[in-house]
Amino acid sequence: MVEVGRFALGRFEITVDEWQVCVSAGACSALPDNGSNEGNAPVTHASWDDAQQYVRWLSRRTGRPYRLPSEAEWEYAARAGSTTIRSWGDGIGDGQANCDGCGSPWDHRGPAPVGSFAANDFGLYDMMGNVCEWTQDCWNDSYGFAPTDGSAWETGDCYRRPVRGGSWNFRPAVMRSAARLFTHAKVRHEGIGFRVATSF
Repeated sequence: MVEVGRFALGRFEITVDEWQVCVSAGACSALPDNGSNEGNAPVTHASWDDAQQYVRWLSRRTGRPYRLPSEAEWEYAARAGSTTIRSWGDGIGDGQANCDGCGSPWDHRGPAPVGSFAANDFGLYDMMGNVCEWTQDCWNDSYGFAPTDGSAWETGDCYRRPVRGGSWNFRPAVMRSAARLFTHAKVRHEGIGFRVATSF
């Protein structure tokens, strides 16, 4: 059993505009075109390593210890107290999220502006679809020896990092609170972004 401690998670995925502030400060790398001219679309093509640049800069700028969420924290936030496959129910529904078959105007076209869909019961937007989100953990095939306090599991295959939530170019079958995938920490992909967390 895992007991997640107190933490806060960004209501939205980090946007293109927010990323550009970090780039302008000289603390983050310029990224490839994210496929959208919308400054309030989620930033994409940000690798796990790029996301670490951002949270370090944000921590220095604000004086708060920002980081990526752990897998356990991410899933707790995505479920938002639900016991169903998705926070809104077991079915994919129509227009609940942005994926390849979710019934939204952005399906399989690109990321939607953040907050385009209803928030979950924790007030968090786009936990399912839009872009996959990096977590802090190293990749492990099972949860057998995972931390029981909800913190990031920072041993295992640290060249690979879990991404959660599914993306605008994923089929609905991947749009589940429990679904987990991995990719290399240095990969920049059109369907991957991130949001930030902090502890109390």
